[in-house]
Amino acid sequence: MTSAFPGFGTVLNVLTVVVGAGLGMAVGHRLRAHTRDVVTDCLGLVTLLVAALSAFSVTDAALADAVGSGAPVLVVLGSLLIGSVTGSLLRIEERLEGLAGRVQGWVSRRSRSEGGTDHAARERFIEGWLTASLLFCVGPLTILGSLNDGLGRGIDQLALKAVLDGFAALAFAASFGVGVLMSAVSVAVVQGLLTLVGVLLGSVVPDAHIAALTATGGLMLVGIGLRLLRIREVPVGHMLPALIVAPVLTQLVVWLR
Repeated sequence: MTSAFPGFGTVLNVLTVVVGAGLGMAVGHRLRAHTRDVVTDCLGLVTLLVAALSAFSVTDAALADAVGSGAPVLVVLGSLLIGSVTGSLLRIEERLEGLAGRVQGWVSRRSRSEGGTDHAARERFIEGWLTASLLFCVGPLTILGSLNDGLGRGIDQLALKAVLDGFAALAFAASFGVGVLMSAVSVAVVQGLLTLVGVLLGSVVPDAHIAALTATGGLMLVGIGLRLLRIREVPVGHMLPALIVAPVLTQLVVWLR
């Protein structure tokens, strides 16, 4: 599928998230609390499935060839540890919650669609924004699709991702409300930057680096799944720097071999 201009795939993806989230918000308030809890549990299980598929990239042949057969798991582990410690020192989770809380407060003053107490609405907004943003922005379709869009190789992958994200946004917004709608901004920023990288570099990022990033992101999605299932509040926000550390650490291992 050809693109009218670089970034068209991201525009399409953002539109499907907005439409899906809007439909979810329209019907979400009609669902009873225990029904929304069941929907959230389903989303948690599906998130774990997506996480498993992404984490399986640790077995990618390109990554094993680049860093050695015994190193991929260590690269992912090192990325998570370094990224999490860095994020904790920078207090990323708290800063994200503060930013989300300010955005939620701004939105709630203009919309009365969020029910419950102010604290409950804030928590619901943060959970929806963080969960949807990570789910929509981490994975092979996000990386490869955006890069290929920037390289002028078509938007087939982003078109598929747009359809999947639209349905996921509908389901998430029914439980979490307007926070999911705001994740469209995250999609626009992340995929827009990756598309720009594709335009500027003129070549695809090595498969090994993408595999390391995808596997690391998959484990972060496990944390999101555990939060959705109310098993453990994993501080996924602190782990975000790991997405930068993963390809950098992969390159360091390649140089040292």
